[in-house]
Amino acid sequence: MNLPVDAVTALDAFQAVGSWEQRARMLMQWGERLPALADGDKVDANLVQGCESLVWLAGHLQDGRWQFAAASDARMIRGLVALLLARVNGLTAAELQAVDLPDWFNQLGLSRQLSPSRSNGLNAVLQRMRALGHT
Repeated sequence: MNLPVDAVTALDAFQAVGSWEQRARMLMQWGERLPALADGDKVDANLVQGCESLVWLAGHLQDGRWQFAAASDARMIRGLVALLLARVNGLTAAELQAVDLPDWFNQLGLSRQLSPSRSNGLNAVLQRMRALGHT
């Protein structure tokens, strides 16, 4: 499967750094670059269930491809969600169904740092994306 441009950029950046400290810093930077979610999208209906942190997710279909936006109150989660968006934005609904979350974070060298609760939270975000993709 072809990766979106942002995903290739993320992969190149994360694979170029050696230490976890550098990756953690880069993760925070990705979180800071997450575009702000419109206040109108920060509503309970867009709150992802199953996350310990607050995560809002909004998505729309554009020419048959999904574009998602998200926000979180937690810095680490913001970074992880930003990397998830890099992986899924621009995909079709069918491609979205095929995304392998553990494999993606493994390729980025971040899988070891995904605690079970963070992993569950990101899975909840992906499930929500897939659910939107079905509507």
